[in-house]
Amino acid sequence: MIEAVGLSKKYGSTAAVDDLTFTVRPGIVTGFLGPNGAGKSTTMRMVLGLDTPTSGSVTVGGKQYRSLPAPIHEVGALLDARAVHGGRSAYHHLLWVAQAAGIGKARVEEVLGAVGLADVAGKKVGGFSLGMYQRLGIGTALLGDPPVLMFDEPLNGLDPDGIHWVRTLVQDLADEGRTVFISSHLMNEMEETAEHVVVIGRGKLIADTPITELTQKNTRSHVRVVSPSATELAQALTRAGATVTTASDGALHVVGVDAAKIGDIALEQRIGLHELTPRRASLEDAFMDLTHDSVQYRSSEEAAQAREELKKVTALTGDRSE
Repeated sequence: MIEAVGLSKKYGSTAAVDDLTFTVRPGIVTGFLGPNGAGKSTTMRMVLGLDTPTSGSVTVGGKQYRSLPAPIHEVGALLDARAVHGGRSAYHHLLWVAQAAGIGKARVEEVLGAVGLADVAGKKVGGFSLGMYQRLGIGTALLGDPPVLMFDEPLNGLDPDGIHWVRTLVQDLADEGRTVFISSHLMNEMEETAEHVVVIGRGKLIADTPITELTQKNTRSHVRVVSPSATELAQALTRAGATVTTASDGALHVVGVDAAKIGDIALEQRIGLHELTPRRASLEDAFMDLTHDSVQYRSSEEAAQAREELKKVTALTGDRSE
């Protein structure tokens, strides 16, 4: 388990991480999300003792990383896939890491096979593609068979087969009871991979919640309703406390009342239904809404689009606060 309490890191007057408190629990894949510059990599570096917190603390299994007697057997991490000696072969890169930790050659060969690099084990790493670097970095993290694993952007450079492999791997590791903490900017892949997410922006915690709960509560989640008596139905739903908007094709988008309740109301009012479809917001939708105030780098066109999106969300929720 990874536990951060009041974790902060300042560089001069700039707070890269600001009073973060969260727990990464074993048995599930936890995604770590945030815009560029949000503080994700800095947080992971503090978990590994590479950066010292300005205040607060972060522990692995109840201990600070630097106090672990055999770190490679406790925590496996991939922070920078290219941080390897390009003149070494994949085999010898893993071998020197293994020998430094008292791990035998058999485990090196086992890991090379597990990450799909057995056929190129003798090739120099300097000639690897980014996807091959990622596989080697994941293999390095797995060498000590640790109960805690952290991967920073492990999907970069991977083809669809490689992405599927990483997704399956981390889910299998979590199913074994391990703690798995993974960051990525690929929201669609994170939605398929993780069960829980920690979202930060400008160093601050924005959300710490299961993905299903995050998307269900998002204002873009709604029920699409098509009825020959749409106006009458909209009035009945509004009286029941729902927020109803009309789409360009005449369908009703209903927020605040689930599909079963809508069906009951329609039955009570003897109103026909031609369609009743729950539409759940995607993780990307929820992420964009959560972090629209935390994006540091944005073009003028993107900024204008963000303002329009915020207006739409405000119209649905009735929130007029600035």
